[in-house]
Amino acid sequence: MRLTAAVLDAPDARELAAFYLRLLPGWRVWRDEDGPDWVHIRPPDGGTGLSFQTEPAYLPPVWPSRADRQRMMVHLDIEVDDLAAETARAIAEGARLAEFQPQAGVRVLLDPAGHPFCLYTGTSQ
Repeated sequence: MRLTAAVLDAPDARELAAFYLRLLPGWRVWRDEDGPDWVHIRPPDGGTGLSFQTEPAYLPPVWPSRADRQRMMVHLDIEVDDLAAETARAIAEGARLAEFQPQAGVRVLLDPAGHPFCLYTGTSQ
């Protein structure tokens, strides 16, 4: 057995995949023949990737979690060399900075579909 990808639901799989392709330099589409509602991307080394599925009933999670709202079930941790520069680049590509930031050396952002993801430097995690 081998884990090939984590899947993120979204209102538009292709739009969310395009965001992560801009965010993750060198990543590429490795399979999109599963129809218009699926896109699979992988890193340059061919390791574990991300997949995106269009889900018409998708509700974005809230961050931080609240008992009465859609809760986050997974989030991505992305290591960066320069936290400030990569946070600015992620925002320029379409992410939003989350209001709640629980750690000084980590930035929680929300992708265009509302999934939280964290940017951190190797010394922060």
